[in-house]
Amino acid sequence: MLIGGLQKSSLVDYPSKICTVVFTIGCNFRCGYCHNPELIKKEDCISENDFFEFIKSRQGKIDAIVISGGEPTLQEDLEDFIVKCRKLNFLIKLDTNGTNPEVLKNLLSKNLLDYIAMDIKAPFEKYPNITRRFLDIEKIKKSIEIIMTSGIDYEFRTTVVRSQLNVEDLITISENIKGAKKYYLQKFNPKEVLDEKLKNEKTYSDTEFYEIARMLEKNIEKVGVR
Repeated sequence: MLIGGLQKSSLVDYPSKICTVVFTIGCNFRCGYCHNPELIKKEDCISENDFFEFIKSRQGKIDAIVISGGEPTLQEDLEDFIVKCRKLNFLIKLDTNGTNPEVLKNLLSKNLLDYIAMDIKAPFEKYPNITRRFLDIEKIKKSIEIIMTSGIDYEFRTTVVRSQLNVEDLITISENIKGAKKYYLQKFNPKEVLDEKLKNEKTYSDTEFYEIARMLEKNIEKVGVR
């Protein structure tokens, strides 16, 4: 698997667990606010052997491995990688953009995932504007359905740039995932972005975010702000 980065220890990427985060190389989106732009075309990789040597030393110290990106479902050997991690008795969380529902379905059918976090980029009709790619939106819808009926813990989340998503957009997203357990509004951080034009963009204030969150709670069990 193409591993572009590693966060050795995190207390925030897997709820209530201590985890290591693996960042895979490559993504099929080009969201301007991407906070890991170096992973899109990074060439130098961390070898799997080096990763597993490290992760074995973390047994008993961490609970879980989070596979993020980039977009992990683009990795052809993702399943094999997870199986190896499973054999070391780690919980597995997958971060995904939802463009490969069949990969999700396969991993879930083999009980290889414990938690899924899926990014909802925008209301369905705005996806090309935010991701800067044309895509089969039915695949996004299918992934949402698969995740919500998976029987495992999950969350949906949206990174919010004020100029890109208005309140009505966020309400529409909540309607598109109506009945979901958890949905997080993520504050846009201009520190590291793919599109330098967004360096001066802003997100909503804390007060505005919490007001929006309350609006969305009629469609979703729990709405949080990060």
